[in-house]
Amino acid sequence: MMIRVMYNNGAFDIVKPDLLDTLLEESALISFKRADGWAVVGRDPIRLTAKKDYRGPERRTFQDDLSS
Repeated sequence: MMIRVMYNNGAFDIVKPDLLDTLLEESALISFKRADGWAVVGRDPIRLTAKKDYRGPERRTFQDDLSS
């Protein structure tokens, strides 16, 4: 599936979903096309995927012995 986008300079393009995520993270887009119309960055809710390269402390540690 390809997604139509509009860059900050007004140019249009068609990109793959993975590239859309990258462009949104880089604030390189004004809007992109959804099934129900154009989503405008900064106005419409946009779900971004979690960063895969998180380097902070691990807070989801599991204990082997929960009885203590």
